[in-house]
Amino acid sequence: MSAEIGPFRRLYRGLTAYDFVGRRRTWFLASTIVIVAGLASLGLRGFNLGIDFRGGSSWEVLAPHSSISAMASAAQAAGAPQPVVEKLGSDTYQVSSDLNSFSTHRQAQIENRVVSAMAHLAGVSENQVSTSTVGPTWGGQITQRALEAMLVFFLAVVAYISVRFEPKMALAAFIAMIHDLLVTVGVYSLFGFQITPDTVIAVLTILGYSLYDTVVVFDRVRDNTQTVLKSGNLTYSDMVNLSMNQTLARSINTSLVAILPVLSVLVVGAYILGATTLQDYGLALVVGLISGAYSSIFIASPLLAVLKERESRYRDLASRVASRVERTVLTPATAALLSTDGSSRPASPSRPTRQPSLQARGRKPKRR
Repeated sequence: MSAEIGPFRRLYRGLTAYDFVGRRRTWFLASTIVIVAGLASLGLRGFNLGIDFRGGSSWEVLAPHSSISAMASAAQAAGAPQPVVEKLGSDTYQVSSDLNSFSTHRQAQIENRVVSAMAHLAGVSENQVSTSTVGPTWGGQITQRALEAMLVFFLAVVAYISVRFEPKMALAAFIAMIHDLLVTVGVYSLFGFQITPDTVIAVLTILGYSLYDTVVVFDRVRDNTQTVLKSGNLTYSDMVNLSMNQTLARSINTSLVAILPVLSVLVVGAYILGATTLQDYGLALVVGLISGAYSSIFIASPLLAVLKERESRYRDLASRVASRVERTVLTPATAALLSTDGSSRPASPSRPTRQPSLQARGRKPKRR
């Protein structure tokens, strides 16, 4: 009966028994390929840093009848090297360019030409074009603060999970977060996406989201360690697989609920309506949320199983289970029929049973 049920119905009825831990090499290999490609791109191309990190000059103007390409062409014709144009809201345009390689006199000339070109294109006076300059020292301070915030976050996470759960769970969660960080960094380098302070904030946000989903799985693992693992019929890896199948529907639902609104804001707001200020934050969120959902399922939990299976008690348990002819495979639905000590308990009938009638037994009723 259960074989005829589709995969989604099996998932939400608690009938899945996916072997996540057994296929861990496939998941680890896929992540390794993405990370290595990203690091190679980072070493060859580096980052496309925004003006807040590398320093430079920026100009803003209200131009209802202009476009991003027109603003970029006007700034480049005025002498601004590799201008980056963003549309702030519906009619305001921001042009930024790195002028730190020029002399002070040359910077002033380019800034004046860009102001004149943007004012002419927008049809306004030059005093309506606002100019701001960010030095390279300020960009270095922003980078240092971002790294300090990330370091504090990692230390707090490791300390919390070590106390709340155990150190090996903290190590698995830490590696999963590093995985998400490297994947996000690699994608940004591979595709040349610009890194801004909004990107850093988004990365911290997705690390927290990834941690939340991982902790949900680890909490189930801890509960099953005290219940179904005591029966002696499952290895630690089998128990981790059961825990992941029990929380799989929740992980998928949580990920979709988080990703779809951000993706809609990114597509509609940034690419359709042209509000490019949403692009930096939304893009990092989408990449990080997808990576975080992947790592909590395919990286953190299988890695925890690998670390725990090295303990002598779980190695002995795995040997005893492997020596048996039949091996127990639990689904979330069958695990729900276990008592708190890991032993089986009968399911409650949905309706009372009836004794068969005398005729059904082949006997005639006695006459009185």
